[in-house]
Amino acid sequence: MEKCVSGRQGSRMVPLYQDSWFTFRFAEDRLIPRFHLEGVSPGSQISVIKLDLETGDRLGLLATATVGADGWVDLPQPIIVRARVAFIAVPHSP
Repeated sequence: MEKCVSGRQGSRMVPLYQDSWFTFRFAEDRLIPRFHLEGVSPGSQISVIKLDLETGDRLGLLATATVGADGWVDLPQPIIVRARVAFIAVPHSP
């Protein structure tokens, strides 16, 4: 069972806001060949987009891919993500 911010057990926590995408940030340079998306159906198409952390602006499409079994996304080509840079994975509605 979830705990609310006040720490009370049993409280029903209701998020006030939820993004329709997944954000990935890294403190060190990384080579990303695959990643996991919780709760996204296998077969869903996604776009991977570079994100400016300072402004939140979308800087460009890095890849498109299909969600596989158990929410794993294998990218057609690994992407390089620099330290303090982020990307988002945006699932497309069927």
